Amino acid sequence: MTPITTTAELAVFCDKLKGQPFVAVDTEFMRETTYWPRLCLIQAAAGSAEACIDPLAEGMDLEPFLEIMRDETILKVFHAARQDVEIFNNLNAMPRPLFDTQVAGMAAGFGEQIAYDALVRQMLKIELDKSSRFTDWARRPLSDNQLTYALADVTHLAALYPILHDRLATEGRLGWVTDEMANLTDPAIYDVEPENAWKRLRPRKHTAKYMAVYKAVAAWRERTAQSRDQPRGRIVKDEAIDEIATQAPTDADQLDRLRSVPKGFSGSRFGPDLLAAIREALKDPEAYAPVVERSRTSASPAAGAVVELLKVLLKARAEEAGVASKLIATVADLEQIANDDDADTSALKGWRREAFGEDALRLKRGELALVLDGARVRVVEVRRAPKTAG
Repeated sequence: MTPITTTAELAVFCDKLKGQPFVAVDTEFMRETTYWPRLCLIQAAAGSAEACIDPLAEGMDLEPFLEIMRDETILKVFHAARQDVEIFNNLNAMPRPLFDTQVAGMAAGFGEQIAYDALVRQMLKIELDKSSRFTDWARRPLSDNQLTYALADVTHLAALYPILHDRLATEGRLGWVTDEMANLTDPAIYDVEPENAWKRLRPRKHTAKYMAVYKAVAAWRERTAQSRDQPRGRIVKDEAIDEIATQAPTDADQLDRLRSVPKGFSGSRFGPDLLAAIREALKDPEAYAPVVERSRTSASPAAGAVVELLKVLLKARAEEAGVASKLIATVADLEQIANDDDADTSALKGWRREAFGEDALRLKRGELALVLDGARVRVVEVRRAPKTAG
């Protein structure tokens, strides 16, 4: 098997993709030792056209394929799309519209985050050979086994999509996954602006001084990781950002006293720049600190117990509907509902409200109860005794 290695060959292949209703896409990439994912292979299949594309081939220009990704008349089908979408977003080719068979599988009753090989096994009755999954995709030449494995991912994906689509349509569940698909192509998810890096983390305090340093250190780490093309954790760990923000060191001695910072860090190539970023943030913490909306999960002393009850209700309703509970509501959704009947959460909107949200509110009001029936939890109506005149 021979991959596409020239721009001219790629243009010919992409001409075959134009006008197709959908194209199945997958990528192989490496990012264990880098900040930016290194794209090593692209696989695509639509109709009778299928190929592996080598982005590392000398002189290769991916623009013909990126045009396909940008073409909104062609549906792009992925499985567990997030990292693939991140790669194409980095190449200014956000793949819209999109269909993720993992998300669709959750709506079709195949469980939480079903793996691709498991979905192929259950729907197509095919057992995939995964022996090449963790091979070195950056090494050339690629073996026939690697290319066969890679191409099978999209040929089976192309066969999966119409079956899964029709199943969801028949069950009236296509709309259940529409929002999730749209969210996957929201550029904000893939934002790598250093000043926004703190938003991906979990600050433990909300004082201006703490948040100013927290934001500054997170931004410094992001810029450093990007410029050096190294994973964030190789610069400093997440827990170090919290300790640095708490202690706010402004000189080398104070920085080296921190437990989460490697010994001698202040004297490394990173130390002076980090300390400069901290001192800059501390010049005016009130101005530099981001405004953080406080969580409402602690508003009610009983909220924790309510969340635990809602988890049981969610599991029961998800099993009845034959859909993964994660698709209906997250723990964050349950925490919001526990504290606010009018919470601005997707679990209280649309089909999710019908499947779970309304019952969640009724459970809070004492109109529903959870009953253990053997090994299964049943949801039952609470019959209230009629009021008597007296």
